Order: sequence, then structure tokens, then C-alpha cells
Amino acid sequence: MEKVRVMIDNKQKTVKIPTGLRMLIRRCCNAVLRMEKFSAPAEISVIFVNNDQIQKLNKQYRNKDVPTDVLSFPMGEDGVYDTNHSTGSKILGDVVISMEKAVEQAERYDHSLEREVGYLSVHSVLHLLGYDHEAGGIERVRMREKEEQVMTQLGLPGTSSYVLDEDEE
Repeated sequence: MEKVRVMIDNKQKTVKIPTGLRMLIRRCCNAVLRMEKFSAPAEISVIFVNNDQIQKLNKQYRNKDVPTDVLSFPMGEDGVYDTNHSTGSKILGDVVISMEKAVEQAERYDHSLEREVGYLSVHSVLHLLGYDHEAGGIERVRMREKEEQVMTQLGLPGTSSYVLDEDEE
């Protein structure tokens, strides 16, 4: 696999970023691209924000005026990506993570912040590669299987299945 450049920017001051979290995100990105046999050099941007910042983005781009945990902004379609002409890398897109939401969800699901941010990173990189769970059905199941496969490889397996209760859908 070619070199993967993961640029991480912290644009929030609400949650202190734990030591090692940036390295974990890089490992997650690399693991997804390896699993998907993405062989070209690649660039991914990851930005940490707070709930207010992600709510504004969610409203602007998805017309949903609520904070969410993560947003993905793919730079490609059908496997065709913009190229950084100075490096030759494929620009996969941007991942925006609400660190406040990540803390809330880690507590709700009773796992570490590292596992939550790792999961959000894996989930988003799959979106950057064209996976989509929004319509439900087999695509949703396939995406969850891939997420758990990568999380298990990284030593961060989930404690729950990917079958949601009706009130969670």
C-alpha cells in the first residue's frame, strides 16, 4: 500500500485530546484503506470540532439543525478522486468529528474515548470510499461488518451487534 497522509487539526477547546489519539486515527485510516485494497497514495483530513461547530455544518450541508458525531465530506465519486498535483496523492476528503459527541457516546456505550473516535474514523473513511448506510438494508449491514472487521483488527472490538433496536433507527 502506498503512503497515506492523514492531516489532523483541532479546532475545539472543549475536550482535551488524549495522547495517542492522533496515531490511532492514522492507524484506523490505514487499516480501512488496506482492507479496501486502496493502493494509491492518499490524503485524508480529520478535524476535531465541538457540538456547536458540527451543528452548523450539519445544518449547512445536510439541512439537519442538530449536532451529530461525525460528518464525512468525500472528494471523489465512483472511485475517482481529485489528485494533489504536488504529491500525486488521491484526496479522499474531510472527516469532521465532534469531540463533545464522542465523549457523550463513549460514556453512553460504556467504552473508551479512543474506541469511540477510532470507530468514528473508520466509519467516516468508509463513507469517503463511497459506502453509505443511510438507506438501510444490505448496504447498512455491509458497512457495519466492515467497521467491526477493522475495529477488531485494531484491537478495539465492539461489545454490541449491528442490529439496532427500533427506537435507535
